[in-house]
This record gives sequence, C-alpha cells and structure tokens, in this order.
Amino acid sequence: QVQLVESGGGLVQPGGSLRLSCVGSDGIFSRNAAHWFRQAPGMERELVASMSSAGSTFYADSVKGRFAMSRDNARNTVYLQMNSLNTLDTAVYYCKAAEDAASAYAFGYWGQGTQVIVSS
Repeated sequence: QVQLVESGGGLVQPGGSLRLSCVGSDGIFSRNAAHWFRQAPGMERELVASMSSAGSTFYADSVKGRFAMSRDNARNTVYLQMNSLNTLDTAVYYCKAAEDAASAYAFGYWGQGTQVIVSS
C-alpha cells in the first residue's frame, strides 16, 4: 500500500522560505515521478512542480526561479524548497507519485496535504 505524507507547511512572511517534505512508502520515488500540486481557497488544484525518477524537473511559470524540487531516494523523500514566497503561494500543497511516462494528471497516489500560509 503506497502512502505519502507531506510535512513542512506553516505560516511564513512574504519573502520568506519553507521546505516541504513528502515521505513515500515502498521506495516509490526511486522508480516513479513526483509531483507537487497546490490548491488555494476557491481555486482549482494546480501543478507547481514535477520531478521524474531520473531527476528531470518541471516548474510552473508562477514558481519558476523560486521553487526547487529535490529527492533523497535513501530516505524515500522528495522536497519542495520554496523561496521568495508571496501571498499567492498560500495553498494546501499536495505531493503525488505517478509513473514517469504518465501525465502528472493521470492516475497516481496522493498525500493528504500540508498547509502553507504566506501572510504578514
């Protein structure tokens, strides 16, 4: 049974940084892609970052240059480093594991989410 658990969210001031973690079971990220989605109140869930099992990354334009994904296969963990946060980054952030060849929007396994609030 695949389980993903996000952590690292919290309250941060504009311009600040947070690092989100997603711990997966069964070595899931060593052989699957990882994705980070977010959903703000009243908004649709959106893809913000992806990393293939080979390490290739994708970032949404809204976060490019500010967010960065990384992976530690030994710890079966993927990270989302978020810098220069602004209020528009406020959302619940979810990690997802899916097959490398599949779309980020295709079938996969989801974590429960971690709340990020950017506010002064």
